[in-house]
Amino acid sequence: MMLDNLNLLAVSMLQGETVGFSMMEMWEASGVIAKLTLVTLIIMSAWSIGVMIDRLLAFSAARKQSREFAPLVAGCLQEGKIGEALEVAEQNGKSHLAKVVGAGLKEYNSGGGGDTIESCKRALDRATAITTAELKRGVAGLATIGSTAPFVGLFGTVIGIINAFQGMSSAKTTGLSAVAGGISEALIATALGLFVAIPAIWVFNYFNGKMEAFGVEMDNSSSELVDYFLKQSETE
Repeated sequence: MMLDNLNLLAVSMLQGETVGFSMMEMWEASGVIAKLTLVTLIIMSAWSIGVMIDRLLAFSAARKQSREFAPLVAGCLQEGKIGEALEVAEQNGKSHLAKVVGAGLKEYNSGGGGDTIESCKRALDRATAITTAELKRGVAGLATIGSTAPFVGLFGTVIGIINAFQGMSSAKTTGLSAVAGGISEALIATALGLFVAIPAIWVFNYFNGKMEAFGVEMDNSSSELVDYFLKQSETE
């Protein structure tokens, strides 16, 4: 039976049945459900691209300002100029290190003394948690898109196959022209689903690595700042 169908398909193609497979022709051949599926995938792709651009800009700014902030604040603290160190932190508002260190400096500067060390630790922990949440904004959505886009594409593929069989049934023929619309729907949905999912997963893993590195840097800066406060309290 399968060989018979393949033979009929080959004969119909040899007999001159032509089917257009340009993007516009495949779109026009698609049904309403298939078009809604494609529009959904396009929206998912546009959203993921927006998140990628936004996070790349945010991570780049955080890295650049942190490299400028670290030596400046270290020099201020070595000279005991906590007020100036706090000003440097406020001037580098996009730096993840500046946000964490600035919170600790502000807490210490407002209280001072040995009893303030614990409150400084809590302030550093809060700032680290808030900064981490800011860095993660939108990134989880990339994982969602990466994991669901292939299934959305698969849904469109199934709809296309169903339409192909319906076209074959209504036309009472097994020629390629009878199933062209359904095939086009399946091809577009499958390809677009993979096109949306693969970059989203790649970039999600890349961003995860970046955020882990930022987390280590924030934890190290917090520990160093607490050590500095302890030394300062011992000398007072």
